Amino acid sequence: MSPKLGLVVVVSLTLVTAGCRSSGGSDQEADPVVVENAVAFIKRPLAFDNDTLMGDDRRDPEAFRPGARLYVKDRASPSARSRDITSAVFSDPSFLNDEGDLLYDVRGLDVSYDGSKLLFAMRAPEIEDADDDEQPTWNIWEYDTTSGDLHRIIESDTIAEAGQDVAPAYLPDDRIVFSSTRQRISKAILLDEGKPQFDALDEDRDSPAFVLHVMESDGSEIEQITFNQSHDLDPTVMGSGKIVFSRWDNAGQTRNNGVNLYQVNPDGTGLSLLYGRHSHGSVGDEQVQYYRAVETEPDRLLVQVRPFESENLTALPMDIDVGTYVEANQQLDGMEGEGQVPVIDGYDALAEVGLEGSYGAASPLFDGTNRYLVSWSPCRLVMAEAAEDDRITNCTQERLDSGEYETADPVFGLWLLDQTTGTQLPIERPVEGQQIDEAVLMTRRPVPTYIPPATLFDEAETLAENGYGVVHIQSVYDLDGRDQAPGGIRTVADPARTDPTDRPAMFVRFEKPVSIPDDDVRDLDNAAFGRSAAQSMREILGYAPVEPDGSVRVAVPANVAFAISVLDANGQRTSARHQNWLQLRPGETLECQGCHNPNSDAPHGRPGAGPGAAYYGSLTGGIPFPNTETALVAALGETMAETWSRTYGVRELQPDAVFEDDWTNPAVVPKATSFSFAYADLQTPSPISPACAAEWSSLCRVVINYEQHIHPLWGLDRTITDGVGTVIDDYTCTSCHSDKDAMDAIQVPAAQLDLTDGPSPDNPAHFKSYRELLFNDNEVEVQGGALIDLLVDTGEFQRDEDGQLILDGDGNPIPIFTTVPVPAPMSTAGARNSNRFMSQFRTGGAHEGFLSAAELKLISEWLDLGAQYYNNPFDAPED
Repeated sequence: MSPKLGLVVVVSLTLVTAGCRSSGGSDQEADPVVVENAVAFIKRPLAFDNDTLMGDDRRDPEAFRPGARLYVKDRASPSARSRDITSAVFSDPSFLNDEGDLLYDVRGLDVSYDGSKLLFAMRAPEIEDADDDEQPTWNIWEYDTTSGDLHRIIESDTIAEAGQDVAPAYLPDDRIVFSSTRQRISKAILLDEGKPQFDALDEDRDSPAFVLHVMESDGSEIEQITFNQSHDLDPTVMGSGKIVFSRWDNAGQTRNNGVNLYQVNPDGTGLSLLYGRHSHGSVGDEQVQYYRAVETEPDRLLVQVRPFESENLTALPMDIDVGTYVEANQQLDGMEGEGQVPVIDGYDALAEVGLEGSYGAASPLFDGTNRYLVSWSPCRLVMAEAAEDDRITNCTQERLDSGEYETADPVFGLWLLDQTTGTQLPIERPVEGQQIDEAVLMTRRPVPTYIPPATLFDEAETLAENGYGVVHIQSVYDLDGRDQAPGGIRTVADPARTDPTDRPAMFVRFEKPVSIPDDDVRDLDNAAFGRSAAQSMREILGYAPVEPDGSVRVAVPANVAFAISVLDANGQRTSARHQNWLQLRPGETLECQGCHNPNSDAPHGRPGAGPGAAYYGSLTGGIPFPNTETALVAALGETMAETWSRTYGVRELQPDAVFEDDWTNPAVVPKATSFSFAYADLQTPSPISPACAAEWSSLCRVVINYEQHIHPLWGLDRTITDGVGTVIDDYTCTSCHSDKDAMDAIQVPAAQLDLTDGPSPDNPAHFKSYRELLFNDNEVEVQGGALIDLLVDTGEFQRDEDGQLILDGDGNPIPIFTTVPVPAPMSTAGARNSNRFMSQFRTGGAHEGFLSAAELKLISEWLDLGAQYYNNPFDAPED
């Protein structure tokens, strides 16, 4: 509704708000923290669409809300003058729109540790009639309260406009961390992959992904430090020197997706979850996210908790103990407790209306007094639309219960909230139709610990030079601290007790998400993703063996997002998909205890959190593991992977899954037979380039497209002939799985599965065979020389609306016929979930031996990735 000035705006500044906390109107008593420090805040107009207040959506960091201004008050007092410090930048008349308004935007305030400077993001006014790619971008600016200097951090217009830069924060060494669509390293890798450079979209494919970058204070030396596929936002620096930020975990678009708190070192090493993965249902009935964290005291964060979308621009300020807790109700050791407490007792940010009013943002004073700068609007009501009286009035419980009122538009002012006394004092009086949505106190704070870039030596230095880091998994048989190996890890690790080919885990596969461009770069039809777009597109970085004890130590390409799959002896994923992106910086080693059940609430992904390890490596030192090669001498506490790396060097990813019995001591038991799944053994096009087939590197990828790599398997000639060329058998897939026989007559395909060429009548963008394999269908029969859906009698009869039988012309009931469903033989959930297809080729299956091991592994890995139609957007046709 349109804002209407009412008496409550004045009264709410001087009277007690009903049912809430006391508010005062005069200048507070002298307080050195408040009086002697300046306050900076952002004020912006409320936006309306057909008289309805427009909310915001934090999944759109690029959103432009024109009309904002950045103000500074020399004192945190209502009587202190507020100075607009940003509008002078746009003093040229060319910045005004046709109505003479100056409509720029400001957001993301951060104060230097000496309290004298202010960092923020600002976007110039929109250029009327200009295309989207010609509009101004978000830039990082700095204001010096001592000199009055206001300048853009990146001086060059060309460099400044190369990305959307938001959410800046000072680092201890005067550098700046910020969130940006620049994706500098990711774009360089795109070129190495033979693709054009572009801003990769988030996993919802709505906007370019914002990830963390750092730069010098003069805007030079910009470097990307995180590689998420959706947004990394709101970086802040803890006293420990680590950067805490809000990460949108959106891989696979699973039910647990949400914005969680993560931590990372300023050089991009040490990325890990900090808090919140299983806490999105911890506040009311609506899923909430964790934004704008700031440390108030060691290991305690003030966090803005809110849904992705907020219709009334509110948030719930929450005090979170991240030193003890990893979830709202779970400590690091898994014990229960209360890890988060609302700053405002009794306030429900998710409620449509409440006596407590509405809070938009909160910022600490950093003085240990539990006081905060808050953006707050009192609870205001207006008579329901049918009433003639449209004056705004204050809330009482009686009015809320009467049903005669509806919520009036908010009026956010700036207040000083004392959590201890439950009082609020005004600092900047609210103005009808305006919102104060951010504020910070310009006060001195302790400088956080400086974490220098990692120093690399020996193996790490060499790996970094070649673009690698290292992943070390103690044991893939460790599932949330429980030993899940048959008979135990040490039994499986002993070749005299477990045949190497019987081990449940044989290989690991490293998978990389594929960057997706916007429509201006490549206009993709949604059909390019195939049966489901949930996994987007994925490619394979390579394979490595799992050592007998379940350990893995392998060099993995740095500066890319990746996930890990554990595979059995058939090259099939053994568990649910890994739906969180990992990363390595060059030379970094990522230590993993084991695996995690995604349906478990056990803490996972944060160092020091969760159950203890199920396996601690060798129980002795100076001798081999039991019944293993004498050259592989273990050190106390080493995993087999560590022993191998120390003896022969870290393993490297390979395009093929290869098993060699490297561990069995032949003096004890014979070595197991080697085997491999090699792309070179395929008779159809290989999913790797000839250059990568010759030498695998950190830039090589396995890219599997259905039309190019899977469909040709069905038509490959598999005839068997005698010595004189007479065909004695034909295992070609399409010889049976076709809608035409050898004489070109219409037939029902074997198993109701047609694998022949040609577009699908259901979606011409897909081959018919793809739809037959992955979509449910109806059983067909031949009638009149054509294939039609088979109809069977249900045993029921047609009835009218009164339940009476409907009769035909002969007075007989009319039977009801229905189609016969045929379930899809394959599933996008993976090879093990595609049993109707894969079981045909197992020992004793109807098609045993029809496809080679390499072909079955190719099909399996494609299904495990998500059965995408294309896994390279530039291989797909444009819409």
